[in-house]
Amino acid sequence: MSKGTKYLLVSLPTSISPSNHAEEALTALRSTVTNDVGNTFPFAIPNFKIGTLDALVQQADDLTKLNNACEAVVSKVGDSLRQILDGDEGKVQQQKTINDKPVDQYLRTFQWNKVKYRADKPIADLIDSLQKEIQGIDNDVKSKFSQYNQTKGALAAAERKRTGNLSTKSLVNVVNPSAIIRDSEYLDTHLIAVPNMVVKDFYKSYEELCPMVVPRSANELAKDDEFTLFGVTTFKKHSTDFVHKCREKRWTPRDYKYKEGSKEEEAKEADQLAKDEKKLWGEALRLGRTGYSESAMIWIHVLALRVFVETVLRYGLPLDFVCGLVQTDAKSAKKAKTNLDSAYSYLAGNAFGRDSKGRIKKDDSATSNDMQQAGHLGDQEYSAYVYYEFEIV
Repeated sequence: MSKGTKYLLVSLPTSISPSNHAEEALTALRSTVTNDVGNTFPFAIPNFKIGTLDALVQQADDLTKLNNACEAVVSKVGDSLRQILDGDEGKVQQQKTINDKPVDQYLRTFQWNKVKYRADKPIADLIDSLQKEIQGIDNDVKSKFSQYNQTKGALAAAERKRTGNLSTKSLVNVVNPSAIIRDSEYLDTHLIAVPNMVVKDFYKSYEELCPMVVPRSANELAKDDEFTLFGVTTFKKHSTDFVHKCREKRWTPRDYKYKEGSKEEEAKEADQLAKDEKKLWGEALRLGRTGYSESAMIWIHVLALRVFVETVLRYGLPLDFVCGLVQTDAKSAKKAKTNLDSAYSYLAGNAFGRDSKGRIKKDDSATSNDMQQAGHLGDQEYSAYVYYEFEIV
């Protein structure tokens, strides 16, 4: 699947050819689109069970909504793959297959999955089944990627605790427990990370921040490129005031309580997070690849149903039509549409206003609005024939 590839699904009555045969009609479609604009392939659609006209109109509306939902899920799964593969577009494209086939190959050789979606079932049942499947895929992928992102975030936090500066990193490997007053009824030791550029000011002023700071108790415990960590002793009843005044000075009080075995516990936790992150990365990648394949496959089946339902509504019975898939790009898609409009505008009958040469007037918006309000066009611009343009990214 090359970037920027667009696909057109075009359904036409076989009456566009003199013989009224599907093969000849497909040849006529190919000659209309022309090879310099796009490559046209047959797109096989089975004959489904046709209900009432009212049911078909409702199903066309339901399929429009389902189509939009499928497109959104395919896009979201693609974004998730992009995120987990760090934006490496080459690797992302390798994961984007449908039934283990490249996307363009799957589309060019599309066959309705009659085992999974029996064509003899009512269209409403097929829509319901496809709806439940796409929702399930969306939920599963979101859940797994959320789990992965949470673990990845926890691992990043653990890494910051290990490698950050003295204002943020874990102190279990920095502070010697003997430097801390513990289990005293009256005294507290406060750990304060002071920016290196204001250490002199700290020495001059820390004793005066609040009452009952133990004189000359400041003890340098560690230093890095940005901060110096001090231990300062105060009486407990003024601890809160001292910490508050430190924050006002933009010195960073650090919470630290000695705990037996905390070094080993922290290392074990970081190691487990690293293992969990690696495991979830693999699970998320596999589910993302599978989710993309299944959601894209469902979307194509929904498009096939849309073509069928709209074909019945447009051309009526008996149902003699041919459907072609045009593989093109954004620029050539416009030329293909122009060619199709020129060749098959007559299929609209009197649905459009026409100029003196019989060509459709493009500004005849009232008819288009009426057709949209009829319920079987959705957000698709009305054309004289069945036409859907899409892009799988």
